This record gives sequence, structure tokens and C-alpha cells, in this order.
Amino acid sequence: MSDPQGKLVPVFPARGQAPPELDTGRAHSARVYDYWLGGKDNFAVDRDAADQAIAANPGIVADVRANRAFLARAVRHLAADCGIGQFLDIGTGLPTASNTHQVAQSAAAAARVVYVDNDPIVLAHARALLASTPEGATAYLEADLRDTAAILEAAAETLDFARPAALMLLIILHLIPDSDDPYRIVADLVRALAPGSYLVLAHPASDIRAAAMAEMTRRVNRRLAGPPAIMRDRAAVTRFFDGLELLEPGVVQPQQWRPEADAPGPAQVTAWCGVARKP
Repeated sequence: MSDPQGKLVPVFPARGQAPPELDTGRAHSARVYDYWLGGKDNFAVDRDAADQAIAANPGIVADVRANRAFLARAVRHLAADCGIGQFLDIGTGLPTASNTHQVAQSAAAAARVVYVDNDPIVLAHARALLASTPEGATAYLEADLRDTAAILEAAAETLDFARPAALMLLIILHLIPDSDDPYRIVADLVRALAPGSYLVLAHPASDIRAAAMAEMTRRVNRRLAGPPAIMRDRAAVTRFFDGLELLEPGVVQPQQWRPEADAPGPAQVTAWCGVARKP
């Protein structure tokens, strides 16, 4: 594969895995999220699930956009203020505005980014997603979050894990049930990072607009392909940062994490987020 400038760009298949089949009969979380963000890369089944979620929780569209704004602020801070030039973004979803590499490379042109997702539609849009600055690098890895060994091995083709990097896990861990031990998955990934690395994480909340979130989750789970989504409360989300140094203001709603004075967010967002440094 080559980017629009003709530069070869690596696309890594997950070791030992066949490409997933495209299922347009059931909703997919990445395509539902794309619809909420105003994207066009979704099917009728995704729009139905997304509309059912909006009916149960009308604030969800503002919520996902506030989460996207949090991603941009966190990446900009790490690239511009903390000297982080490497990003591993797992569960990236479909290309939209303010993708991780665009934000990072606007602050540090040589930044290197690896995106990870397991949706074939995301892979089909990799050509647009992978357009890097000439100085930097951007790669796409098709893999499941549970396969941490394959992710780390393939990402090492682009990232140097002997140097600090940022691990991005935004609105993805709710798709990992407790039976798959999401805390172990995060710990395994963080363990592979060098000291001075960062974890950037956001997770849908079960304890903000609790009744609306519960009904929204029920409706979406009935239509969603794959494992059911699981919302978690602030204490459960904070646990993902165990052993790390949380940056101020700690684990908060996305619109509360270092907001820009001239761009106020909604009063409430149904997610918890945080940024933490590996000592």
C-alpha cells in the first residue's frame, strides 16, 4: 500500500489471523461511532443502532464529540509539552477529523503513529488514515486488542519501545468483558512501554446519567456484532491507571480534562478519562 505521496506504508496483518469478514447484518461499534461523529462510512443497521442509542440517551452525540476533543488535547499536550513522538492508538475507528497522527505531527512533524483496529471497513480506509508527514511515519495494524503480543511485535516495526511512547485506549475497553480481564490487557501493554511513557484512556461511564446509559447500552447490545458493551464506573476506570502517575486533573469527564477556555464542552459527558505517566 502507498500513501497519496507514493510512499510505501506498512499494513500489518495480525499473526495467525485471517482477515475478518465484513458483516453488514449487525451493527459495528466503529461504524456507530462514525455516525455519531457525522461520518458517512456506516450502514443502515449501524444508523438504526445509533438512533436507538440517541433515543435512549440524547446527549450521546455531544458526548462522543467531547471525547474526540479530549483526544486532540491529550495528544497535543504529550507531543508539544512532554516530548512524546510515538503513539500506539488501539481501537482507532474510522478516519475523522483530528486523528492522532494529524494532531501529533502538527506539534512534532517527525512523530510516529501506529493505529490498531480489527474492523475491515477501517482497513479499507487506511489509505486516507495513513497519510503522514514526510518526516514522520504512520502505520496501520489489523489486530484485536486481546492479542497484545501480536500488536506489540508488529508495532515495533514502526515504534521504538525502548523510548517513551503514548498508548491510546479511547472508548474501546468497554468492548472487553470482565471474563477477558481488561486490566491484564492494559497492564501487559503498559509493561512493554519504556519509563516516561503515557497511557491515555477514556471509557463510557455507568455512573453518569446512569438510567439513560443503561437503557442505551441495552438497546445497542441487541444490535451490536461481537461481545456486548459494558459500561464501568469511575472507580473501575481509575483502576486501569494502577501503578501510574495520573496527570492533573486526574480521572474526570472528557470535557473537564484541561479544557480550552474558548471551547466549552457540555455540562456532562457520559465517560471517564485520564492521562497517566509510567514512572
